[in-house]
Amino acid sequence: MENLTAAWAMAWEKGLACEQSLPEGSWATSPAVRASMRGNRGKDTRPEIRLRKLLHSRGFRYRVSAKPLAGIRRTADLVFSRARVAVFVDGCYWHGCPEHHRPATTNADFWRKKIEGNRERDLETNRLLKEAGWRVIRAWEHEDPEDVARRVGDLVRR
Repeated sequence: MENLTAAWAMAWEKGLACEQSLPEGSWATSPAVRASMRGNRGKDTRPEIRLRKLLHSRGFRYRVSAKPLAGIRRTADLVFSRARVAVFVDGCYWHGCPEHHRPATTNADFWRKKIEGNRERDLETNRLLKEAGWRVIRAWEHEDPEDVARRVGDLVRR
């Protein structure tokens, strides 16, 4: 332990270690929070990959992380263009799952507004897609992928 303490002291003295600061304009409360948030995936999450593997093994072909409608900035996790089915696998935290979402305690007002905005955007996305003749499936990340694959397969086959 003494060697480690001495090594850190030497690194600080030589300028090899320093306080990490946040970039200008960052909303993160600390460098650790920023690193954690940057590590969150926007696509290719484990629940998405599990679902894709199940559907692919059943013979379904689809586009991944694609925009079902031109002109709107909305990306579905899976798109079945011919069947006009868009699938979204929503994270419990980011989309406010009624069963698993736990409100943030740090910077709570920011996160409450962020999650509310995500929910509103999800509803608007559903509406826009339905108005354009698409069918939408939203699955929570905690749902059984076999059940979700069955729902998707049934809808795509119709």
